[in-house]
Amino acid sequence: MRGVILAGGTGSRLAPLTEAVNKHMLPVGDRPMIQHSIEKLVEAGITDIIVVTGGEHLGGIAEFLGGGARFRCDITYRVQESAGGIAEALLLCETFMCGTEDFVVILGDNVFEESIAKWSARFATHRAVSRKMSAKVMLKGVCDPERFGVPTFDSRGDISCITEKPSDPHSNYAITGIYFYGPEVFDIIRGLTRSDRGELEITDVNNAYIHNPDAVLVHEEMKGWWTDAGTHDSYQHANELVRRTNATKNS
Repeated sequence: MRGVILAGGTGSRLAPLTEAVNKHMLPVGDRPMIQHSIEKLVEAGITDIIVVTGGEHLGGIAEFLGGGARFRCDITYRVQESAGGIAEALLLCETFMCGTEDFVVILGDNVFEESIAKWSARFATHRAVSRKMSAKVMLKGVCDPERFGVPTFDSRGDISCITEKPSDPHSNYAITGIYFYGPEVFDIIRGLTRSDRGELEITDVNNAYIHNPDAVLVHEEMKGWWTDAGTHDSYQHANELVRRTNATKNS
């Protein structure tokens, strides 16, 4: 399995902190935000990693991460020239996957406790036995689901629909920024229509798996802590969680 870290965007919700630096280079605990994603992938044995960012931020991120040697991995870079959505950024990774690789995607402002290893192993097992195209999303119960993509569940407990930032959420679960896909996802993305804001939306990708009879979207609930770090409040929360975890490890 390969790894994708999406580290683009303007970080406008974290202004003025992001006026001079990409938000993924802001410190969370004792290291830059993006390093947490790198370490989670390497910990799970995923050492072929591609980072997608905007051209204006590539220099700083590449200067810090380099080729990945000091993190015990190999890092490749792609540039998303303009704000075209998460799914468009993912499409830039197609050649990196060589047409056959399953992979995990992490939005670079996600910070979380658990290991990816068990999630990726269960996805690989599912892909091996399933006769359908498969994707997987990670869920977490939150107090403010209206900030995220929110799943609706059917009577069997499967996800029947995902609604982006609903004003009246059907559940208190957030679709976190951690996704697992097979290579067929690139054809799915090419078949999407851009949203009203001119972007290819990751929610539309996941809903395409739900509504395609030849595909399936599976899910798993995260047990440990998780947060995004894309707003001032959630960024502060991420720092608190990381510091608390580090203190526990060092005690």
